[in-house]
Amino acid sequence: MSRPFPAVSADPGVTRQVLAETPEMMVVSFAFRTGAVGRKHSHPHVQSTYVRSGRFAFHLDGTEHLIGPGDSLVIPGSQVHGCRCLEAGELIDTFAPRRDDFL
Repeated sequence: MSRPFPAVSADPGVTRQVLAETPEMMVVSFAFRTGAVGRKHSHPHVQSTYVRSGRFAFHLDGTEHLIGPGDSLVIPGSQVHGCRCLEAGELIDTFAPRRDDFL
């Protein structure tokens, strides 16, 4: 069993906390203030994003998706993505394999 790591600043207005991890998978909480931006980026990991609370404009491969509580999406590895927080909230992201850069 993995214990949560301390919360750290990821981007202005965004905190990241690793909740659980194994070499094969990682679960991470991202807390956003209204107006905060998760900058566009890509990584080789497959990512599943679940909106626990708040509202987000999510950019995935050039398309904007408006998502809110209970919504989820899967981002294939190496696809450019990012988001803008429309209403303060939390995203729960799962990465496969683990994002070693978050440890």
